[in-house]
Amino acid sequence: MQSRTFLITGATKGIGRAAAERLAAAGHGVVGIARHGDDPDFPGTLVSADLGDRDQTDAVLQDLAGRFDFDGVVNNVGMIKPQALGEIDLDTFDTILALHLHPAIQASQALLPGMKARGWGRIVNVSSLTIFGLPGRTAYGSAKAAMVNFTRTWALELARTGITVNAIAPGPIETELFRENNPPGSDREAAYLDLVPMRRLGGPAEIAATIQFMLGEESGYMTGQTICVDGGASVGRAAF
Repeated sequence: MQSRTFLITGATKGIGRAAAERLAAAGHGVVGIARHGDDPDFPGTLVSADLGDRDQTDAVLQDLAGRFDFDGVVNNVGMIKPQALGEIDLDTFDTILALHLHPAIQASQALLPGMKARGWGRIVNVSSLTIFGLPGRTAYGSAKAAMVNFTRTWALELARTGITVNAIAPGPIETELFRENNPPGSDREAAYLDLVPMRRLGGPAEIAATIQFMLGEESGYMTGQTICVDGGASVGRAAF
């Protein structure tokens, strides 16, 4: 196994943290970016940055791209603020889209020259089951659907460079972000579980395992794909 170096945004919690731990355990170098970069237990290099600040994000990424030979990026940072139609605040809508989409573009573009020069690279975009529609998720679902479009578009653009671009669309996962809006035992949690044929939440480590595959050597012939890891939820929806 060849050791690689990967960048992860939103790296200290949930899926980002699980991916960092799994990659580090496999012998890879991990660089994480998060709003709070003061976690001494992070399994790699952790940098503090507000990824909602375009200029700060650019400065941090340019510094990191000059210090590390990155082989890939996991575009994971995100946020949820549920709002139903009739209650959508456009400033909040814009903030959610910008936090998901701007850092994904900025990080991918910052790493692109190095990956092209080496003829090998991986971009993994973290999408969501909400791309199929979910009440209250106009902003979040739109951002995650855009991540799928990024994936397909960039895969075509980079198909002859040795760089693959794929996305993962998790179902409901037991993360801090999920629990902020869906407390254990709540009606909201029950509504999510009703969507999942397995009748359970996924674990961050289960998502990290697929991310690791997408970043690996063996996935080199797969590009432009969005893989649902959702306990069968996307299949269940298609059946009705």
